[in-house]
Amino acid sequence: MQHRSAGYWVRAWWPVALGICVIVIESTTEFGADQTSGPLRWIWEHVFGHVSNGRWEILHHYIRKTGHFVGYGTMGLLWLRAWWMTLPRAGFVVDAGLALLGTAMVASLDEFHQSFLPNRTGIPSDVLLDCCGAVVLLSLYLLIRMLRSKRRFERAA
Repeated sequence: MQHRSAGYWVRAWWPVALGICVIVIESTTEFGADQTSGPLRWIWEHVFGHVSNGRWEILHHYIRKTGHFVGYGTMGLLWLRAWWMTLPRAGFVVDAGLALLGTAMVASLDEFHQSFLPNRTGIPSDVLLDCCGAVVLLSLYLLIRMLRSKRRFERAA
């Protein structure tokens, strides 16, 4: 394996560290459902109009769960990039497996941490949702990569 500079390693892994920092910030009492409901409802009602309290509870729940799915899906892509740069010859399956493992580890630690906060809950099903987000975005990345590769091949022929 060739020698890589410290700058290379920083470029490879700083997005993962930044993603983890975002999750750490969001995994606080200030970002609990009781704190996000008001601001998110204000935005929702300015875009889509008034919503009843009962309907808002359902919408707020799905907005937050969508945030989990997309946020951890993105985290999976950040891990994939870092592993691809670290192990460039390993192949997509190995890099994606390590990316999913990293995502699952962060999601598990996040939920464990939330179980100690007064207005948060550590829910194992959120870890599953987070991992599903990572699997979907990693799969979409692979699909896009395969489609691009197919187009390049067809243009060359």
